[in-house]
Amino acid sequence: MSTAGFNSQNGTGTGQSYINGPSQNPVGLQQPPGVGYGMTHQPTYNPMQSKAPLPPGPGLYPSGTYQAVPLVSAYQPGPPPTSYPAAPGQPLLSRPPMGSPASHTPPQSASPSPRPPTAQATPPPPAVSSSSYYPNPQQQQQQQQQQPPLASGWQSNTAPRHMGPPTPMSTPPHGPLTNHVNPATNSTMPLLSGAYSSVPPPPPSAASYGSALPPPPTAAAAYSSAPPANLIHSATQPPGPGMPPTSAQGFTQPAGAAPAPMNPLTPNTYQQGRAPYGPTPTGPPQAMKPAPPPVGPLMSSATPPPMKADAQCGSVVNSTLPPTEPHCQEGDIECPGTVAGNGPQAPNNYNHVDNKMGRHLGHYPSLPPGYQNTSAPHGATSPMHPAMQAATQPYTQAPQPYQQPPVGPGPAQLSPSLAAMSLQSSTPEALRVVNLLQERNLLPPTAIPAPTPCLPQDLQKVNCNPEVFRCTLTSIPQTQSLLNKAKMPLGLLLHPFKDLSQLPVVTSSTIVRCRSCRTYINPFVSFLDQRRWKCNLCYRVNDVPEEFMYNPVSRSYGEPHKRPEVQNATIEFIAPSEYMLRPPQPAVYLFVLDVSHNAVETGYLNVFCQSLLDNINTLPGDSRTKIGFITFDSTIHFYNLQEGLSQPQMLIVSDIEDIFLPTPDSLLVNLNECKELVQDLLKSLPTLFQKTMETQSALGSALQAAFKLLSPTGGRMSVFQTQLPNLGAGALQSREDPNQRASAKDIQHLSPATDFYKKLALDCSGQQVAVDLFLLSAQYCDLSSLGCISRYSAGSIYYYPSYHHQHNPSQVECFQKDLKRYLNRKIGFEAVMRIRCTKGLSIHTFHGNFFVRSTDLLSLPNVNPDAGFAVQMSIEENLDDMQVVSFQAALLYTSSKGERRIRVHTLCLPVVNSLSDIFAGADVQAMTGLLACMAVDRSVTASLSDARDALTNAAIDSLTSYRQSVLTIQQPGMLAPACLRLFPLFVLALLKQKAFRTGTSTRLDDRVFSMSQLKYQPLVYSMLMIHPALYRVDNLTDEGALNINDRTIPQPGMLQLSVEKLSREGAFLMDAGMVIYLWIGRNCNPVFLSQVLGVPSSAAVPDNLYLLPELDTAESQRTRAFIGWLRDQRPFYPSLYVIRDESQRKASFMQNMIEDRTESALSYYEFLLHLQQQISK
Repeated sequence: MSTAGFNSQNGTGTGQSYINGPSQNPVGLQQPPGVGYGMTHQPTYNPMQSKAPLPPGPGLYPSGTYQAVPLVSAYQPGPPPTSYPAAPGQPLLSRPPMGSPASHTPPQSASPSPRPPTAQATPPPPAVSSSSYYPNPQQQQQQQQQQPPLASGWQSNTAPRHMGPPTPMSTPPHGPLTNHVNPATNSTMPLLSGAYSSVPPPPPSAASYGSALPPPPTAAAAYSSAPPANLIHSATQPPGPGMPPTSAQGFTQPAGAAPAPMNPLTPNTYQQGRAPYGPTPTGPPQAMKPAPPPVGPLMSSATPPPMKADAQCGSVVNSTLPPTEPHCQEGDIECPGTVAGNGPQAPNNYNHVDNKMGRHLGHYPSLPPGYQNTSAPHGATSPMHPAMQAATQPYTQAPQPYQQPPVGPGPAQLSPSLAAMSLQSSTPEALRVVNLLQERNLLPPTAIPAPTPCLPQDLQKVNCNPEVFRCTLTSIPQTQSLLNKAKMPLGLLLHPFKDLSQLPVVTSSTIVRCRSCRTYINPFVSFLDQRRWKCNLCYRVNDVPEEFMYNPVSRSYGEPHKRPEVQNATIEFIAPSEYMLRPPQPAVYLFVLDVSHNAVETGYLNVFCQSLLDNINTLPGDSRTKIGFITFDSTIHFYNLQEGLSQPQMLIVSDIEDIFLPTPDSLLVNLNECKELVQDLLKSLPTLFQKTMETQSALGSALQAAFKLLSPTGGRMSVFQTQLPNLGAGALQSREDPNQRASAKDIQHLSPATDFYKKLALDCSGQQVAVDLFLLSAQYCDLSSLGCISRYSAGSIYYYPSYHHQHNPSQVECFQKDLKRYLNRKIGFEAVMRIRCTKGLSIHTFHGNFFVRSTDLLSLPNVNPDAGFAVQMSIEENLDDMQVVSFQAALLYTSSKGERRIRVHTLCLPVVNSLSDIFAGADVQAMTGLLACMAVDRSVTASLSDARDALTNAAIDSLTSYRQSVLTIQQPGMLAPACLRLFPLFVLALLKQKAFRTGTSTRLDDRVFSMSQLKYQPLVYSMLMIHPALYRVDNLTDEGALNINDRTIPQPGMLQLSVEKLSREGAFLMDAGMVIYLWIGRNCNPVFLSQVLGVPSSAAVPDNLYLLPELDTAESQRTRAFIGWLRDQRPFYPSLYVIRDESQRKASFMQNMIEDRTESALSYYEFLLHLQQQISK
């Protein structure tokens, strides 16, 4: 394949490799449409935006010079208070007025227990202006006339008018634009809010939908990566009240036939008075017999059928003929050569099909008269569930065109099952009013489950697993204005390649997809009858292919609703050949190793070589698997591993300015054919550089060489680096001032120092190369710059600060375990992912490690089961006629065995029209995870203080909306619905998280790594990094224990993160995600010490204990089983640190006590008082 053709498939469309990052999206440069899209443009709510410029004075958590103030005083011997103290005159309540100067030295108290007053003042909370909150409508109208509109928000659906200078929270981004935003700017409209306030691509104008289809493009541009502006959205109808596209065929009713039976309460009941869709058809009704296979040559002299425009990829697809040239994008899941139902029919088989196939989801009503002459399968007249039943068009006496059913039901046409679920008739538990200032023990003792969407049982039973696909709001508002009023973020969190114990895998020559929006058939489509199904995203009616009528599981014919594709919300297809542009690439692994003096001193090379030797036979792949090695210091070292050599040959290239490959054909070799040479190299590498004194690091040149080596095939590049690169291309200089780590000033240097690594990452992405970075260093390495190589190439980042094989054995163990998982885990090559949603919803910002190839197509050269993604959404068109909406994520990848596969996840959620229903469906953990991603981007594009203010405002805004719009009886106190009772706690936890905290000495690389993990980790793992879990473990019992694989796993209850929950007589385990602490009290139970740690007293616990001894006692087995169970629940390996009162790591342990005051941050109770003060303004 030529370079031009290959690069054009990855975003530029010009045949040139990436030079300056992604080009401006032509769609984003259009002006927004008028009001013809069914709703007036609402100013969108943006929680990542300041309410007004902050007055001078201390910020939210002011801090002066770092002072060694003890985090806690003495332990209180008395019982802990059951509620917050509220007596007047105590220091916790005697806070200075907002904005007034105050001492930066807080009291030496970390618990809200009563204390004698001290002379030190509480750090004041931020002075947040209340200009956005109005006590009455008249004042609101006056303010709206005086104030400019808010900057475009995270749920933006229109570009804001530029009226005057923006507020400080909407300053233009600094540095290069990140790839997580689809730019939507023009010459008169600056990008106001950086990464968070990106304006989504506007819908196409009315002129885009002409009656004539566009002419077919040329072969070179038929499948361009950037779709034309008029074909971005899946909708192909004129603007107006949501008219779906019509089917290709019309249907007429013979005179005198009786109308078809019809359920008046179905979601898609026909609405009188609506104009017919499409031209009036002529001729007899469509025959129900399967079409015979084509006979004769493929390209006959007959006129081919008209071309249909693919609304997703901007190309023209012939509906019956496969393309004569491979026009499709490399790995594009949107443009298969053969459209479902028209290619050659072939039997299909199911490799691992879920056996739950008895449900009648998506069943169809009795056949309309036009089909009653056709023999229907047994059971075809049984009713489907009313919540998903599509209306059957009643036929009038005179011949009339078949009229497409409307988009969905009106408010008066709800099915009884959903009408009975109205949240307004009785107050559900989610809306129970909680006074946060009075109810102290809000944290549940067990893990918080994801909320269940308010759907009929049959739909919820097959809905997507929330660990894979999750929405911040499980009830979607009908309009953007309603969403703005709720002031909560709307977005999705995905874990698309998660390791699953049960995954139905389908092998079929026909993958059934909607002809209009390319949605894969799923459990939430509607079957109008035996031969037609309606898409649940764009509402187009599609034909059921003949092959899909047969169910090989039940070996029955005529029951398409029982196929596994319609029975499982998560399914994987083995893709046919039309989903490939080139043969699937082999598994290719290239290891790039730092061998400078600093690297040899850390001792990581021995661990790496031994781990690879131990796991070389279990690397994912097949007989085509290739492997190669590059080492570097001030020069680049290649290794000739060609078959037939007696030992590996090292080839040194010293010209790092103009790097070249000395022997291109023998540097990447077949692993099976050259395994002995590879093993010899791994055994000799640690000693080869043992006495090196070379201190320089030419990382940039080594990456350029590795890119040249991998470009022809694609693959995975694993880079191991131990110091700041200081030579050649991509050389960096230290930007960290250790004296400023705890400064009250804003954190600097969160953005990259150079765009070298981003540009190289985009080049890698274009050639299907992903870069994984292992950073093992005690020194500053500028992770904000180096991390770009992984971020934009869909790689992973592993960070081991202060790594040393002797001085830090716990990190050595962690590195070994992580490396084993890394080498053996499942991997997908040359992947792309697209997320679709129901017409009317729009996705506009992505979070994670990837490159946005086109408007909504994510390029993932590698995809791994440990990567998470998040997206932000807005509501572009009112969803008034819809009862449910759906989201579908499709991931196309090449397996390590060379199979092209498509994994599809579909999520269905209800649509509601009341604020109380929206609040009842809020998912507080998903909201926290999405806010964390947004705050990371805000920290980089604006400032850390902006991000912190915006996080606080998010809590204020949502609780203000609840109090003003949902509460019927106004009560004193800090009130929240039960579903949001933990939201202020989680926001405070984010403010104290390593990524966003201030006033505490935090290494810059540690902060940047924490930020990258918040954007990359799936929600279940990132929540532990935000709000750790605390358990008491010195009294573990088998009561309520789990039994897993003949192991008894104790289940202690979770405790609040406060020092008052600790006891000198106990032992407490804190699971903080990446690290686990075991804190031993000074007077800990001697039985626990001897039976678990094998020591007589707490003073005898070693300082650097990181392994629990394997003692043959019940207490030891319970403790080790519990810790092992916690570790098994995540893909990475958290280090264990056993700490005492005198341990150096005690400060890190105490900093995770989120509910307590630290030297520069409020306690949870004080934070609640601050929120209450802002809400009551």
